Amino acid sequence: MAARDASDQTEEERNSRRLLELLQEIRVATAGVQILFGFLLAVPFAQRFTTISSFQRHVFLVVLICTALSSALLIAPTALHRLLFRRGHKPEIIAYANRMVIYGLVMLAVAMVGVVLLLTHLIFGPAAAVAITTPIAAVYLTTWFVIPLMRREEPL
Repeated sequence: MAARDASDQTEEERNSRRLLELLQEIRVATAGVQILFGFLLAVPFAQRFTTISSFQRHVFLVVLICTALSSALLIAPTALHRLLFRRGHKPEIIAYANRMVIYGLVMLAVAMVGVVLLLTHLIFGPAAAVAITTPIAAVYLTTWFVIPLMRREEPL
């Protein structure tokens, strides 16, 4: 049986498809967050952590906070969906989930760039950290936000 074209779907079918697509996207993003969070939770227990600079400690704290927030924001739609399951709130769940995923991706991008900054600063020093982190930040900004937002403005 062939899938129905989106224009042939009822509003309820479109909302179901949108929710399934959103939940699948969340699964992809949360895997990265969980790996990063696990790594960050182990770092303070490493022997060398006590020797890092004040700047590096502050970057670590920002990265840890952004990762925790990203995790919370990316998991929030799942919790909302589960708590409101079969209560007729699918359009609201989709709108809320969409916002939470966007905010979660912002926090994840900041965390990922922060980890690169932290590690390159620790291993190679401040100049290399800036030289390496800046283009990586530009890639996240461009591919995750600028290009999609530019495409958003294009007519269908």
